Amino acid sequence: MSKKIGMLAAMVAACAALAAPALASAKPYLTQFSTTSTIASAVPTSGPSMGDQNPYGVAVVRHTEGDLIRGDILVSDFNNAQNEQGTGSTIMEISPSGAAHIFAVVPQPTSTPAVGLTTALVELRQGFVVVGSLPAPGGNSSAATAGALSILDSHGKVVETLMGGDINGPWDMTAVQRGDRAVLFVTNVLNGTVAAKGGVVHDGTVVRIVLRIHGHHQPQVVSNQVIASGFAEHTDPNALVVGPTGVGLGRDGVLYVADSNGNRIAAVPNALTRTSVLGGGGITVSKGGKLNDPLGLVIAPNGHIITANGGDGRVVETTPGGAQVASKTLVAEGAGDLFGLAIVPEGRGLYFVNDAGSGPAANSLDVLH
Repeated sequence: MSKKIGMLAAMVAACAALAAPALASAKPYLTQFSTTSTIASAVPTSGPSMGDQNPYGVAVVRHTEGDLIRGDILVSDFNNAQNEQGTGSTIMEISPSGAAHIFAVVPQPTSTPAVGLTTALVELRQGFVVVGSLPAPGGNSSAATAGALSILDSHGKVVETLMGGDINGPWDMTAVQRGDRAVLFVTNVLNGTVAAKGGVVHDGTVVRIVLRIHGHHQPQVVSNQVIASGFAEHTDPNALVVGPTGVGLGRDGVLYVADSNGNRIAAVPNALTRTSVLGGGGITVSKGGKLNDPLGLVIAPNGHIITANGGDGRVVETTPGGAQVASKTLVAEGAGDLFGLAIVPEGRGLYFVNDAGSGPAANSLDVLH
């Protein structure tokens, strides 16, 4: 066994060990909470990105480093002040008490004159933040380009840009870190999508990228591997792109994927160690029922899968076996308002972005508690 695969196998064992105590009590996670509250707007009110909106990604800061404060929440904006999709460039940092400021304005990662920060947003040790982009100049899906993964330091400065190859419209992402290795799982939605001009293609992928993080030195790519393919995807006038979105790593190294187009949750077994590509869009865990265009996805402390419906403003809790055991309405207005999710530290609730309404309540970071 190679050193790389051996380390990833150790990650599998560590993830399973961490999950086991919580899974002993498998009552629904969502049923503990009944109240939703707005924490703060995710719209910057000054600076070059003033007015950026349509918050997508959510990531909880786990370590105080540089300008990052433990417990704060990072939120990425997909639209600019003119509400053009695929053009936003701001990452906001918001405290649980509602203090908000700009963490970073991400520059164009490529020559395309747009950024478009997606739901792909994670914070790693040593204060590195990784964010995905899908640029669409003018908010036009026909102009959408592959984008990149930008790696920022703890002061919000881009120190490395990963682009090309298997990175093609990074739409969402999750990460696991052990020692000096960080493993990113990235969904990609632009493999043949733009050329299809609205037609459905089955070329969406999940890519596993292993980074080596040595102190505060620039992270280095150790390996890059497509681990799943065949997810349905298409351009859409309202959502820009519809395809595989949220990802979360469950027990025993199973990666769960929110398949928006297929209205289902898919599984990719052995995600940390697999060396072959799982075709056909993964293995269906749950389909239909209370699911209604699942977008954001996160793994709850009890091991269940929480997904955010893009179609009706609800979150749904599904067991790894596929049973939909709970759901809650987060946004009463309905469709197109929910995207990224994150578990509140110590399992005290669920952070979510809310694109509903108007005024201070719109484009906000909210919490279910």
